[in-house]
Amino acid sequence: MQYHVNKAVFLDKDGTLIRDEPYNVDPAKVVFEDDVFEGLRTLQADGYRLVVVSNQPGLAMGLFSQIELDALIRYFEDVFVENGLVLSGFYYCPHLPASAEHGCECRKPGPGLLIQAAADLHIDLPHSWMIGDILHDVEAGNRAGCHTVLIDNGNETEWLEGPYRVPHYTTRYFKDAADYITTQTIAENDGE
Repeated sequence: MQYHVNKAVFLDKDGTLIRDEPYNVDPAKVVFEDDVFEGLRTLQADGYRLVVVSNQPGLAMGLFSQIELDALIRYFEDVFVENGLVLSGFYYCPHLPASAEHGCECRKPGPGLLIQAAADLHIDLPHSWMIGDILHDVEAGNRAGCHTVLIDNGNETEWLEGPYRVPHYTTRYFKDAADYITTQTIAENDGE
């Protein structure tokens, strides 16, 4: 019996979708990585919902306001639409890095953002993926029960090992990550 599940690709923002410009909320300074939209269209065509999950400690640090962050999220939504895409959600942790030690469950490498998005959007985590540029992203995805891809573009500098910090696939390019995910979907469907 065939049944439909909502599956998603959770996307880190800085260093994965866009060039990493620390604490930036100015749309004029946003530069999308090469072939990101082509890769996103591939994923969306394969039935994946596209959901951004991002740590945004600049909010708690007072480096930008909620109004500025909301405007950046609207900008992302608009750019997705302009590129034939639907951004299903934009989830962020507004807390300081030390907050994770004091009960914050949303800051990556914790899985809280993915779990919240899955609950809100009725996403089946075992059929979903997390793409990020550092091992904290990989750990968040693995802890949530997703498959994971590391975009190894030089942004990971610590390489701290751990049981949740091994990606299912590693590549330098977003388009390659998207192509890999869709081949895995085909293989998974062939096995049913």
